[in-house]
Amino acid sequence: MRMKGKNVIVTGGASGIGLASVERCLEEGASVVIADLEGGDGQAQAARLDDRCDGRCLFKACDVTDTAQVDRLFADTVAELGSVDAVFNNAGIGGICPTDELEDEEYLKVIDINLNGVFRVARAALRVMYRQGSGSIVNCASILGVFGQSQTAAYTAAKGGVVNMTRTLAIEAAPKGVRVNAIGPGYIDTPLLEALDDDMLQGLIGLHPIGRLGRPAEIANAFLFLASDEASFVTGAHLLVDGGFTAGKS
Repeated sequence: MRMKGKNVIVTGGASGIGLASVERCLEEGASVVIADLEGGDGQAQAARLDDRCDGRCLFKACDVTDTAQVDRLFADTVAELGSVDAVFNNAGIGGICPTDELEDEEYLKVIDINLNGVFRVARAALRVMYRQGSGSIVNCASILGVFGQSQTAAYTAAKGGVVNMTRTLAIEAAPKGVRVNAIGPGYIDTPLLEALDDDMLQGLIGLHPIGRLGRPAEIANAFLFLASDEASFVTGAHLLVDGGFTAGKS
């Protein structure tokens, strides 16, 4: 049980990569907070997993674009569980649009969730973890944090920012006993890809030398490693979990 006795927050934890990460942490003995938007599947998922895992899963509504909600998420978690030992900063949205057609509103929405939201959550986590003298933050970046792709100006800007923010936070936090890393998933078979037609989907699969899309559990396993004490000498890293997508690119 690699996470026994640990308390974990997963933002965007009600589906996809987030939910898979919640389930893996529960399997490894952690108590886990699913943090997601009010009115979604978070409450139901937490109730289902709580029954299965002896009361170790709970839901807290949180919109990462709202500083007050983020700060309350951490304050309430500490009040109920006593600590925050690991955070998966996973909440995010996609966005495909030619740059010349991209309106301010949509651009700023992607930036506010995918970059500013990561900052808000990381800041709140650091404040708690500095007091504890320990903790692990894992930010969800992307292969598009290191490479460009047509029609993704907002998304690539956000994810590139997450990668470099992670490095900066790692340098600041290391002397205080806190590690900060990022995961760079390739294309993962999650609800974000459901809108793609078959030709587009097959095209994405073809970009991965391993010959398929990733699975949410494979990203969850990477998070589990970075969050656990097994990664005690790992900080400031951007761990690419991408089926070889970036291996032949420079």
